[in-house]
Amino acid sequence: MKNTLPLTLLAQLDDVAVFQTAAFSAIDGSSTDIAGSKIAQQPHERLQADYGELNLGLHVNDDASSVLNNRMHVLAAINEQLIAQQNLPMHSVPVKALHWVNQVHGNDIYDIDATTLSMAPVAADAMVSRQDGTGLAIMTADCVPIVLYQPATGQIAAIHAGWQGLACGVIKATAERFHDSGQIMAWIGVCISQDNYEVDGNVRDKLLAGCIANNALMADAIKNFDQRYVIASRASESMITSTADKLSDQGTICAETYAEKIKIDLPKITTDQLVAAGIVIGNESSIPCSYAGGHYYSYRRQTHLQQPATGRMALIIIRSASI
Repeated sequence: MKNTLPLTLLAQLDDVAVFQTAAFSAIDGSSTDIAGSKIAQQPHERLQADYGELNLGLHVNDDASSVLNNRMHVLAAINEQLIAQQNLPMHSVPVKALHWVNQVHGNDIYDIDATTLSMAPVAADAMVSRQDGTGLAIMTADCVPIVLYQPATGQIAAIHAGWQGLACGVIKATAERFHDSGQIMAWIGVCISQDNYEVDGNVRDKLLAGCIANNALMADAIKNFDQRYVIASRASESMITSTADKLSDQGTICAETYAEKIKIDLPKITTDQLVAAGIVIGNESSIPCSYAGGHYYSYRRQTHLQQPATGRMALIIIRSASI
């Protein structure tokens, strides 16, 4: 089987490799970019659900058999690539299984090695394992996916971190599942950039409070939280300026609401939380934006386009079996 899936090898070290999936190839997905002409010409058009070429989410109302087939194809494509790279016999199976979880925006951690296999997915936002022949997959469509590897022990992990996960300390909690005597490496997958992540001020307040409560950031980052991670929304500033002379009392309240709109840098908070946990980051400067790239899935872009649903991509870390 020739690998034609939108699947990219991000990193490889020892017997561990990191893969990122997408919705389309970069060329095929370019027409769905939020800045594309189709959207600009018809901004209020209600589009169909965008499941792309490789939706891996079972929870987005896609056909379940199609999603399971996609997951099977991803596993087969990973094995095919590893066999070719390592010049292994064609009948080899470097990765025997990919593990998935029901992600719930919390800090529960699923220990693959200590849990009996079940037909129902475990509710968790992180996974850890030391088994060879194992892959851990985290699904996203804007949230930050992270994978970890500790060369000294061979342990791997995968983490789902939206703003809620970052607030409740899921990165720190996962790092604490590793042996404390070996360096841990991290790779961050496709996620939404600060330029495209506009939220209300209360998200900032909850995120900061969570980082303080869970000791998830260094003291300097907490002290300078707004300077490091928050910018005012230009759209909000523009709206206030253009309507300031026309507002009634009710309009003034609306203006204050717009003024509370901000943009938060989730990738930067993620990298700083990883550093605070003593983890070395492998790709901090090259994280693509899920919203801006039309070949990726983006829940926020789905909302802005009034689509009923969109798919999910995955950041996957695998540890090959000994052949």
